[in-house]
Amino acid sequence: MSAVELARLQFAATTGIHWLFVILTMGLVPLVAIMHTRAAYTRDPAKRAVRERMTRFWAQLYVINYAVGIVTGLVMEFQFGLSWSGLSKFAGNVFGAPLALETLIAFFAESTFLGMWIFGWGRLRRGVHVTLIWLVTLTAYASGYWIMVANGFMQHPVGYEVRDGVAYLTDFGALLTNPNALVALAHITLAALTTGTVLVLGISAHHLARGTPDTELFRGSLRLALLVGTPAAWFVATVGEMQVPLIRRSQPMKAAALEGGDIDRVQAELVHEHGPDDYVFAHDWLRFSMESMTLIGYAVSTVTLIAVLLLWKGRLWRWRPFAHLLTLMIPFPFLASLAGWALREMGRQPWIIYGELTVEDALSPVSRTSLLVSCTVFVAIFVALAVTNWTLIARFARRGPDATQLGATEPLGDPPGGTEAKQPVPTY
Repeated sequence: MSAVELARLQFAATTGIHWLFVILTMGLVPLVAIMHTRAAYTRDPAKRAVRERMTRFWAQLYVINYAVGIVTGLVMEFQFGLSWSGLSKFAGNVFGAPLALETLIAFFAESTFLGMWIFGWGRLRRGVHVTLIWLVTLTAYASGYWIMVANGFMQHPVGYEVRDGVAYLTDFGALLTNPNALVALAHITLAALTTGTVLVLGISAHHLARGTPDTELFRGSLRLALLVGTPAAWFVATVGEMQVPLIRRSQPMKAAALEGGDIDRVQAELVHEHGPDDYVFAHDWLRFSMESMTLIGYAVSTVTLIAVLLLWKGRLWRWRPFAHLLTLMIPFPFLASLAGWALREMGRQPWIIYGELTVEDALSPVSRTSLLVSCTVFVAIFVALAVTNWTLIARFARRGPDATQLGATEPLGDPPGGTEAKQPVPTY
């Protein structure tokens, strides 16, 4: 493999693995926020206790994914300078600001709010505590927005001008409202909600099929997941289709590959416009990614609709084969998301910034041996982190709410009356 291919493989593998963490984080945190809000404002003590346990159980899975995923995110920031210095030199003045804002939001604001929420159980006022988890949700999606602003510029550069071989930002508003960023963000938001709700559906169905004593907890989780996930799963494909006109205008070769257009004609037009190069890149893989994503999307949306119908008279938790189907469905939204990212990133080749900077020109002046070593090390670390993450999630998911440690009330220090006088930290 050439140096360019190794660099692309390294970035594709690490980005793809990191994205698995991101989409689950974005998908789970709104559900946790809704659960916590319902628990905090439930007056009936018995129902409030169940909803608190529900919140803490799903939040623990979310926190595991967030904590491990934040490590992978740190590496993503460094790769632009390590392997793609040409990209930073050409476009750092434009998308440096969105990347910096994403870093500030994700690694400072979001993590700070999350830490306060985690350690605030039984210590903060109800309204403050609930506000914190909604701030975590808001900052998670704000972080996603800034990433899509930077990526949208790479897909369809706007609001800039090139002087002396360097891009300079001229219209910040155009950068922020780039349709290639906004429509993609809407699509990703629905995909994330679908991913998070399918995880909740699958784990809840697993426990209900096993005859869990926490029936009310998992039935409530399943209902909430269907309430959020069913419309998200149905509209994710619709919003995805809204990107097609944008692709036709900004990336004609991708459009030709997906729609069966005249690839030779588009190749000739691009050669005339941008100079000699191979603009026909992996069009078979593009179609495969698109078809896989579409097939999985419609399959998941159909299953969720059937699940809604089976809720009538409690058939959903009595029909074990369907419960097992919901559990087996957990990986598929992740596969669809990976296919979507492959479609988005591979489709603009050979450009790293469409029409302005090629992948080869963006590569750092490093040797093939250095890239081989870094690729091997990075991919191995990321795979190990992914395996660790899913092992922990699976372990705590199987153990159920009784093994939940997040938000567990702990006794205060020894009072004057001795250990017997200890009182637990009160909840709401």
